Amino acid sequence: MTLKKWFFLFWSCMAVGALACVINGAIMAGVDPEFGFLGFKAVGFNALMMAMVGLLIGAFSQMGFFAYLTLNYIALSVFRKKYLWNALQGYTTLFAALGLGYMLYNKQINGWFFWLLPLLLLVFSALITWFKVKQTNKTALVSTMFLMFVITFIEAWPALSGETNVPAIIFMIVPLFACNAYQIMMMHRLLKKETTDSSAIAAKPVV
Repeated sequence: MTLKKWFFLFWSCMAVGALACVINGAIMAGVDPEFGFLGFKAVGFNALMMAMVGLLIGAFSQMGFFAYLTLNYIALSVFRKKYLWNALQGYTTLFAALGLGYMLYNKQINGWFFWLLPLLLLVFSALITWFKVKQTNKTALVSTMFLMFVITFIEAWPALSGETNVPAIIFMIVPLFACNAYQIMMMHRLLKKETTDSSAIAAKPVV
C-alpha cells in the first residue's frame, strides 16, 4: 500500500461517509419530520451538517479499519496457525451479535429494535462478505464478516452506549457500515493494482 493509494482511500472513504450520512439523514427526516440538527428545519443546513458529520465518520471508520489490519497482522504472528485466529474471529462475531441484542434489550430502547438491528447487521455483513469472497477467495470469509459486524459494532459504541435513541444509532451505524464496506471492497483492488504495476515495472526491459 503506497502513500498515494492510502491517501486516495482516505479521502474517498470520507466522501462515502458524507454521502451516506446525507442520504441516510434525508430518509430519516422524511420518515420523522422532527429529525434535524439543533432543532433547525432548514434542509440546506441539515444537509451540510450531515455531510460534515459524515466526513468525521469516514475518518473514524478508516481508523478502525487500519486498527483491524494491525490487529490481524499481530494475531497471525501470535497464533501462528490461521485457523485458530479465524475460529476466534468467528466466535467473537457470534458473541458480538448476541451482545448487541442484549445491550439494546437491556436499555429498553424499542420493543423490536433490539433483535432487528443485530439481524440486519448480520445479513448485510454476510452480503458484503459474499461479494468479497466472490471477488477474491474463501480465505476472506471470516475476516470480512468480523470486520463488517464486530468492528462496525465497536465503532458505533458511542451511539449504542449511554443515553441514546434509535435515530441516533441508525444515523451513526449506517454510514459506518457503508464506509467499512467500501474499504474492504476497495482494498484488494488497490493491492491488485499495486502488484500489477510492480510486475509491469519488473518486466520492463532495461535499456
